[in-house]
Amino acid sequence: MTQRASVAQRAPAPLLVIGAVVSVQSGAAIATRLFPDIGPGGTVFLRIGLSALLLLAVARPRLCPAAASHGLLAVAYGLVLAGMNATFYEALSRIPLGIAVTFEFVGPLGVAVWGSRRRLDIVWVALAAIGVALLTSGGGRDVDGLGVALALVAGAFWAAYILLAQRVGRVYPGAAGLAIALAVGAVVLAPFGILAGGTALVHPSVLWRGAAVAVLSSALPYSLELYALRTMRTTVFGVLMSLEPALAALSGLVFLGQRLSLREWVAVGCVMAASIGATRRAPPETAPLEPGATPCDAVAGVR
Repeated sequence: MTQRASVAQRAPAPLLVIGAVVSVQSGAAIATRLFPDIGPGGTVFLRIGLSALLLLAVARPRLCPAAASHGLLAVAYGLVLAGMNATFYEALSRIPLGIAVTFEFVGPLGVAVWGSRRRLDIVWVALAAIGVALLTSGGGRDVDGLGVALALVAGAFWAAYILLAQRVGRVYPGAAGLAIALAVGAVVLAPFGILAGGTALVHPSVLWRGAAVAVLSSALPYSLELYALRTMRTTVFGVLMSLEPALAALSGLVFLGQRLSLREWVAVGCVMAASIGATRRAPPETAPLEPGATPCDAVAGVR
């Protein structure tokens, strides 16, 4: 195991999640700079592809027929990662970063509400609905309808990502499961990315920016979240992820000059408050477990 991995394992789980949030939103802001050169499709392919190469080199996952069910889990995780990122980048090309993430956040909020099952959840759902309504009606900004729809689809993938990430983190050591998933995602996205980006994908200026996006938006945050979810309940994870819309809006302001109106900030606040309320007093779950020995580990004598 690398020194970096052992440091991540020792760090407090909440700190890992916050670091992941800051990293992924910074990467998303940089990614929009690539859209004029290779489009959203080329950008997401470059991001996932370079992330896969990086983590495959670091994690060096082992494939084993005896652990076929684990392999299928990693494949499903990879398909979700591909869908989540592709739809989000397409949304990001149409609507501001802070607004896109606020709509996308409906997915994690759904996970939180589904897990808590309390009557008070109706209040939080209503509050989130108010936030969405504030963003989509009036306010002096024309919000692209397709962009909104794509952000909501990305949110559904995000919900699946949260649930799958915890399962993958429990059965694969280190970042091995994530490396396999990113490789799967890169293969799925390759035709769309090559069609969108063409020869510009291998231009040096595009490659170095794509590498920065790959590290900030995929390799680093997904690894941090995997380590965090091994020792953190999904409800607690949801509370910390409530910071995402606000940090996305701030990132859009700092890196892209995307200013939100007071009405839009109120909408972001409504969705954040709904997520915090839905997850803060959710019923206790079974505590997450560290990954155990896989069938391949048993054959190899690995504990």
